[in-house]
Amino acid sequence: MRKPGLVGAVAPSSPGLARQMASVVPTSGNPVVVELGPGTGALSGAVAKRLPTGGRHLAIELDSGMVEYLRTEVPWLEVVQGDAAHLGELLAGAGIESVDAVVSGLPWSIFPGELQKAILRQVGQVLAPGGAFTTFAYVHALGMTGARLFRRRLDIAFDEVVTSRTVWRNVPPALTYVCRRPTGR
Repeated sequence: MRKPGLVGAVAPSSPGLARQMASVVPTSGNPVVVELGPGTGALSGAVAKRLPTGGRHLAIELDSGMVEYLRTEVPWLEVVQGDAAHLGELLAGAGIESVDAVVSGLPWSIFPGELQKAILRQVGQVLAPGGAFTTFAYVHALGMTGARLFRRRLDIAFDEVVTSRTVWRNVPPALTYVCRRPTGR
């Protein structure tokens, strides 16, 4: 918490935050859900609880050490190593054209603006009609320039952005954004 510009997460997401983020996961049919930046898998478990039999859950992780960890500790999760800025290519390599939900644990506020835009553009391109994108922001970091710019970029990239109430039982407290209907901008 002393260096929010350098550290993406100080602890895994709480069960309450994970449940709130996973609420966009369809509970019927054969949905495809993509998780960006799965960390230690705290959100992955909440997604798995909602995902119906026949659904598919892919996690995109850049760090090779985290990929190895997830493949060992969360063996049911389909982990793809790569950069979320190339999401469309990564999904095509996995035989996926579009997804029903994208859930993200990425540390947006510490990303450069161009990277934020590139990833949001990719999310908008792969999201199926009626699909949703959700991510979170730590309350203590909302005043950071990167976090403020990211929130504006969400408003540009999506027709609807809904901000949740604060999840106080998360360390640190966080809120979520649920975004629908990509604008293509």
